[in-house]
Amino acid sequence: MNQGVGATALLAGCLATIALGWSANRPAAAAEPGDYPRHPIRFMIGFAPGGSADLVSRLLGQKLSERLGQPVVAEQKMGATGILANEIVVKAPPDGHTMVLLTGGHPVSAVLMKHVPYDSVHSFAMVSTITGYPMVLSAAPEAPYKSFAEFIDYARVHQDKVTYAMSGIGSLHHLVGELINIEAGTQMVGIPLKGASQSIVEVLGGRIDVMIETATASFAPIRGGRLRALALTAGTRYALMPGVPVVAETLPGVEAMSWLGLAVTPGTPRAIIERLNREVRLILDQPDVQQRLADLGGVALPSSPEEMSQRVEREIARWQRVANLKKIPQQ
Repeated sequence: MNQGVGATALLAGCLATIALGWSANRPAAAAEPGDYPRHPIRFMIGFAPGGSADLVSRLLGQKLSERLGQPVVAEQKMGATGILANEIVVKAPPDGHTMVLLTGGHPVSAVLMKHVPYDSVHSFAMVSTITGYPMVLSAAPEAPYKSFAEFIDYARVHQDKVTYAMSGIGSLHHLVGELINIEAGTQMVGIPLKGASQSIVEVLGGRIDVMIETATASFAPIRGGRLRALALTAGTRYALMPGVPVVAETLPGVEAMSWLGLAVTPGTPRAIIERLNREVRLILDQPDVQQRLADLGGVALPSSPEEMSQRVEREIARWQRVANLKKIPQQ
């Protein structure tokens, strides 16, 4: 045998053996993104059944299952304003098979909770925002103020005596109220209550002046005539209630949209994130999905992964400013 040919054959055999061994032993997470998804997907839900986050998670999960060809299994893990579910996603294998919907409360938790076991921006691979909806300031139909501008004038005259119903200290509802106080020079007092139903009862009973709630909880009683909408916190007139002015028409620059956005584990291959982003955009284009979101008070809000990350960063900065100026303690 020619020695050169034999050496070449021996080297080729060694390289082939090494390659086969590496292929057999490489971790599953390193599989080609084109194989995604390879098995059922866990969709963590960190909030109570029946709320907007729960309903939208299940709707999105069903649609993703149809498009991806694998079951998307909803898994409830309630507690700590979504943090328990989020933490499972943060620690999962970075392969796109574990996901969660972050909410408008996510940047609030970053500011006002003492112990958040992850970085609220960089511990997630953002995919896309899904839906957005404004907060609503509403009052009893017989209230003496018929518009938001009139209400602000009333609040300026009655400093420390005007009250607003909110879901709890340190909630998005609370921070929106305090942002209005900062920009309007008012001293409204937030009253924490157990949910929108109790807030409506207290406002209609005249014990609290106004309610600050999500569109999801506010639109039905407003359309039914039980409450009068004073203003929405969207940046411009809102497509689902265009006849109601926005806060920014009276207090320029004041806006706050609650939202839901899809995220997966950090380190997930970019190809998988881009695949999910494409599927989300196609799903949000479907008329039945848009109608379901509208039923919940929201509009479709697709974004790039970078835009979703920037939204979280921007809102953390905004609510940190409010917390500092109003001396809102961490919980």
